Amino acid sequence: MTIGKSPRSDARGSAVPSSGAPQPPVDPGTAVPAEDVPSIGRVLSRARIDAGLTVDQVSSTTRVRVPIVHAIEADDFERCGGDFYARGNIRLIARAVGEDGDALVARYDAAHGGAPGPKHATQLLDTGPIKVTDHRRPNWNIAMVAAIVAVVALIGFNLFSGSSATDGTPGEASAPLPSTAAAPSTASAQPPAPAPSLAPIAAAPADKVTVKLVAEKDKSWVTAKDSAGKSLFSNNLEEGQAQTFTDPKKINLVIGNAGAVHVFVNGKDLGPAGQDGQVVHLTYTPGDPQAG
Repeated sequence: MTIGKSPRSDARGSAVPSSGAPQPPVDPGTAVPAEDVPSIGRVLSRARIDAGLTVDQVSSTTRVRVPIVHAIEADDFERCGGDFYARGNIRLIARAVGEDGDALVARYDAAHGGAPGPKHATQLLDTGPIKVTDHRRPNWNIAMVAAIVAVVALIGFNLFSGSSATDGTPGEASAPLPSTAAAPSTASAQPPAPAPSLAPIAAAPADKVTVKLVAEKDKSWVTAKDSAGKSLFSNNLEEGQAQTFTDPKKINLVIGNAGAVHVFVNGKDLGPAGQDGQVVHLTYTPGDPQAG
């Protein structure tokens, strides 16, 4: 009498034929247990590591601060400051590491009470009257600013007018400047000359240096110092004016518009000090001078 073999069972309790051939699972559509699904933070952390990125690089790309990136990868969304910012940060980080941000946000909403409804948009529209009220306020501010600008402009005009009137009076000579265009005009401080004199200096002492400057065709800034460095003249030499300087050892000159100044040294005519607009530095001593 042959005794039949009963089918044996596998680890899941499913019947397996006596031949030993495995059978397919009883329920192939069974979902993966929730504890086996990686969290949002683990998904983002694993994707970042697979992409070869550091937290600092993700932070630099997304503008999400490094502590927030660390917190999201640890599933700590409280650091984000609210659901709205958490959703935005999840999308940004997912995009940076190559994950589906919308799918992760959907998982976040499912775990935190769902996505916000359309009620929020209606509430935003309800604040419209407040915005309209605010629009009226800048008009008063503009009017006040315009009035203040007008008062300041009037005060500035009065000050400028007073300053212009003061500038018209003669004053002391200022410090020497290299350019005659920027030099102040103080011709009234010098004694007026009836006409430029181009005659040589009569009876120039032989044991001293004597320099005569004549402004022929234009004005020029002139600085003259003696051998001790003392300033003999520092002012504009107006057209038609002349100045004469004497020292036992040396006369140092700076002429701002050399082409306008005719030079006589120790009774000798040296001609113009230089070219028009040229700034020259000249030094003369007793004896036969050389042209500057």
